[in-house]
Amino acid sequence: MYNDMQRFEARAFLCLLLGVSLLFGWLLLPFFDVLFWAVVIGVLFTPINKILCHRLRLGPSPAALLTVLFCLVVIILPLLWLIYSCVEEATALYARLSQETSTVADMVDRLKEAFPSVQNWLAQYGYDATRIKKELSSLALSAGGILARNTVAFGGGAAHFLTNLALVLYLSFFLVRDGWRLRNILVRALPFGDHREERLFSKFVEVMRATVKGSLLVAVAQGALGGLIFWILDIRAAMLWGVVMTVLSLIPVVGAALVWLPTAVYLALSGHYWQGIILMTYGACVIGLADNLLRPLLVGRDTKLPDFLVLLSTLGGFAMFGMDGFVTGPILAVLFVTVWQIFMEERQCSTVQEPETVSQP
Repeated sequence: MYNDMQRFEARAFLCLLLGVSLLFGWLLLPFFDVLFWAVVIGVLFTPINKILCHRLRLGPSPAALLTVLFCLVVIILPLLWLIYSCVEEATALYARLSQETSTVADMVDRLKEAFPSVQNWLAQYGYDATRIKKELSSLALSAGGILARNTVAFGGGAAHFLTNLALVLYLSFFLVRDGWRLRNILVRALPFGDHREERLFSKFVEVMRATVKGSLLVAVAQGALGGLIFWILDIRAAMLWGVVMTVLSLIPVVGAALVWLPTAVYLALSGHYWQGIILMTYGACVIGLADNLLRPLLVGRDTKLPDFLVLLSTLGGFAMFGMDGFVTGPILAVLFVTVWQIFMEERQCSTVQEPETVSQP
């Protein structure tokens, strides 16, 4: 009777523990982005904090404060300037699209002259030149309207954005300073076995650093290279298109080619042959090869997932978590693979160590 009561109390406490944990997680759900990016900063900049502590003999709090300030100056402030510049270019682009709708009609006329057979083929399906001009003009204005609405939303949410940024930096300070303590507490608290938890945490840190360095830095490099060639070729809103290429470069396989390839084709078809050839050659030989050259240097071979799994996990991450998905998607995929690897290894070991039964006559 006494043992039954103990088991009942233990199960009741576990239910209480699970319920309180789920409730607390639900309470923090609105701050998921804040917590996520604070963890990213804590993981990425912990090596700098260790250097400040061990080599410069700084205390834990001053070293963590300098680490967060370093992140603010090197990454966050330049990123804010880039966002502000893109908002300005997006607003100016919308104004030009609203005033220069005849540009779309001129483009359709030039394409019709260059490829009359394509126009005749489209006409069979009801897409004559007038309809194409109308729909392309409507599409251009709709895209510009989306840019303008997002610009207004960004300006209206500036206070919210700055508040979240302050929270990210505040939490990052404690994660940089006390991250190792939190890790040890989680290892002691989680019921999965310390050796498994150590392996999962190590893989989590390894994959997060590799993903941010590999995906984000490669995307930034491709976007910068694309924006540079757009600026050299005097294509409007070069910085804005560079940022768009940076975002698209986070998606494997397709990437920045979704911007520079149609632009190169349009330049060639509209009579700017040399600009189109230069952009296409530059995109294939420089922008396209940046991923193949930089990613192996920035990402270890141990964390590399199959290409199809990277694509699916990244797209799934974007669908579930928004812009955070380029990190959360691959991390979940690698943790999924790691958990199954641990399971298969331990099952194989238990199968090998299981004594064989010999039937006696």
